[in-house]
Amino acid sequence: MANVWNWQLNRSMTYEYAESRPETQVSAVFDINKCIGCQTCTMACKTTWTSGKGQEYMFWNSVETKPWGSYPMGWDVRILDKAGPAAWDEVTSPPTFRGKTIFEKAPEGDRVEGWLPQDMDWAYPNRGEDETNGPIDDSLHHLAIPQAIWNFYLARICMHCTYPACVAACPRKAIYKRKEDGIVLIDQERCRGYRECVRACPYKRVMYNHVTRVSEKCIFCYPAVEKGIQPRCMRNCIGKIRIVGYVHPPDRADPENPIDYLVHTTKVALPLYPQLGLEPNMFYIPPIHVGAEFLRQMFGPRADHAVQVYKNMHENPGSNPTLRAVLLLCVSTDKILGKFKLIGSEAVGYDVNGTEVVRVPLQEPTYTRDFQDPAIGVTRHNIT
Repeated sequence: MANVWNWQLNRSMTYEYAESRPETQVSAVFDINKCIGCQTCTMACKTTWTSGKGQEYMFWNSVETKPWGSYPMGWDVRILDKAGPAAWDEVTSPPTFRGKTIFEKAPEGDRVEGWLPQDMDWAYPNRGEDETNGPIDDSLHHLAIPQAIWNFYLARICMHCTYPACVAACPRKAIYKRKEDGIVLIDQERCRGYRECVRACPYKRVMYNHVTRVSEKCIFCYPAVEKGIQPRCMRNCIGKIRIVGYVHPPDRADPENPIDYLVHTTKVALPLYPQLGLEPNMFYIPPIHVGAEFLRQMFGPRADHAVQVYKNMHENPGSNPTLRAVLLLCVSTDKILGKFKLIGSEAVGYDVNGTEVVRVPLQEPTYTRDFQDPAIGVTRHNIT
């Protein structure tokens, strides 16, 4: 076991292999507040990558309804139960995790504390859809925030972690992290289907094909990424909740990089269950209508700050135009963004080569037409 630095925990931890960060690390930010649960991303991925035999149950991209939905069944409840309470020291800045990661809690003879889902656990991908966290009561209305009754949609793909549990657990070393972009892939010629990766991954993003008898997972659409194009699930997002780019560790953060800006500068985008210790590289802007205790469990102690920053932007639209600019660039182009700028009243996005690829106004102009148009002899019902 090696000692490695995990910036999300603000401390070193033990891991199977020595620290070896990629040259660049692919990343994405999901704005949960805008997700409408339409499953367009799910089906875009499904029809592209998992339409073959043995893949019927696989959803490399899935959208589940929290707090009750989960795919596979109970994935987060089970791993949180094994991991134990998340102990954060909030006196330090940033907060320091004082508990044990799933690598440090591994039983003797194992590399990772995990659990292996049964076949039936994968059978209900939409369980809990649109279910709230409490009974419907006329006296509990939607006008208060956080709301007494709530749910939200959580879109999930492989986190392409800095310290992947699947890589640590594989006895065949069939899983590897690409040096050029940090994408985690499975060498299916080396894989023998032991399913140690399925057991180890706390997010349950590795799946077993019972026909080919090897494991499979999200590949972040690397053939598109190599051409500077966003993954399939990202560019098909109807709610425009996703922005794709590259993330750096805090000491190398670039405030003109849209992912770094959201993760490191404003700290409005957070990792999912950082206490598990994988340093995931997909980030979420927490929903503002959910109670703080639940969000702190999911996203760590910085959830309160992230919610407040996002709420302030909405309540005072002119208070943080730069944050608005970044969020308006979500799915406004199919290109992976490397830089952004706020120029006047427009958000401008640049690809990794510095070429401008998108320009979006901070506020769309409003045009009002006459109710009656004598030139063409019509009366309009929609004039704005």
